[in-house]
Formats: sequence, C-alpha cells, structure tokens
Amino acid sequence: MDSFADAFLKSNRPLDILIHNAGLSGPPLTRDERGYEIQFATNHLGHFQLTERLWNPLKKSGNARVVAYSSIGHRVAAMDFNEPNFNNRPYDKWVAYGQSKTATCLFALEFDTRAQAHGVPAFAVHPGAVLTDLIRYMSGEELKVWGVYRENGVLRASGGFKSLEAGAATAIWCATSPQLNDKGGVYCEDCDIARVVPADDNSPSGVRPYAVDKAAAEALWRLSEKLTNLQFRV
Repeated sequence: MDSFADAFLKSNRPLDILIHNAGLSGPPLTRDERGYEIQFATNHLGHFQLTERLWNPLKKSGNARVVAYSSIGHRVAAMDFNEPNFNNRPYDKWVAYGQSKTATCLFALEFDTRAQAHGVPAFAVHPGAVLTDLIRYMSGEELKVWGVYRENGVLRASGGFKSLEAGAATAIWCATSPQLNDKGGVYCEDCDIARVVPADDNSPSGVRPYAVDKAAAEALWRLSEKLTNLQFRV
C-alpha cells in the first residue's frame, strides 16, 4: 500500500477516483505486524491510511470521488470502540467482519463531512452477493447455507449471485454518476442510495443506523488516527 502510494505521488498526477476494494472475510484470528485484527486492519485501517497518503492528489483533481466497499455484512456488528482488535473478548470471525464493514460506512460518512470544503465526496457501497475468492475461508457447511459448493476446486452456486460486472456497477455509479452530486457520505446498493432500516432488521438490504451515526463516525476517525499514528487533517 505504501509503495503504491509512493509511486503514485512521484507521478505528480491528480487522482480522480479512489476505490477501496481490498478485503478479507472470515479468516481465523490473525493479526498484522502491529497486532491489529486482520479484518479491521485490511478492510478499514489500510483504506484510511491509503486515503491519507493520497489526499493531496485527490484535492488536486478538483472533481474527485472516494468509494469504499462495504457489505450487507455490516448488519452483523456495530463498532466496538473498546475492543476493536479482540484483545480481550472472544474472537468471532463474522462479528469481526461485520465490524470492519461498519467501519467502512463510518469512514465514508466522516471523510465526506471533512472533505466537503474541497469537493471530494465519499460513498460506501454494498456490491451485492458476488461469487469471488473473498469466501475462501468459508467451510463447506458455511458455503452450503448460501447455495455454494466446490466442484473440482471451482466454486459453483445454485443461483442468487450477481455477475462480476453487476457487482461492480454500484461502485462505478458512485464514482461517476451526476445523480450523486451533493449527496456524499451515503451507503449505496443496487445503484441507489439505501434506506436506513432498524438495527434488528433481518432483510438483506438497507443500512443499519449505527453504520451512519455521525458520533460513531467521528469516534472512528479519532481511533483510526491513533492506531495508524497519522494525523489525517482533511
């Protein structure tokens, strides 16, 4: 990540679109070299740090957008600001994943608030269910719940999954559509702004209130600066 940022900065080019697409889902408890839980570190902190490194090229564009891949998985868990890295609470891989995707939503909300003066909106995206290598840590029993199976080492599904192109559509819409002018900070799905639903809603769509909470977004920003040792002054 830092090597990529260094190379881009050396080019002295403006940056028009930054899409956060790196992700992990459901690995066993793993920590990065700093000791941070790997899903939170990859799905949120890495994106936070990359955006900080590329902030000047984004400003230089004059018409940039930031798009952060979240997931309907955010419905599993809100941010735990006391124990984000599972140091003293039992590790649950899906709670960790859900927390990291809630963090993605909160990052987009707070970045958008801070970057408004520079005209750099941010959006959180749920791409929909897409059959990719993201599910590589899931067991056969877990895959079966989603109608997915492995055939000669190849993942197959009985239905209900989007194509890769359809999975990319909402991110591209957020990155380019004039329909979203002056609408930054929102959570989008199926090329539309998602509705806010109750936290205990079991439907496979909508954004939960804790993922669009302004106070939580501010708290996450402060925590992210502390954990990355960056003073990200947008």
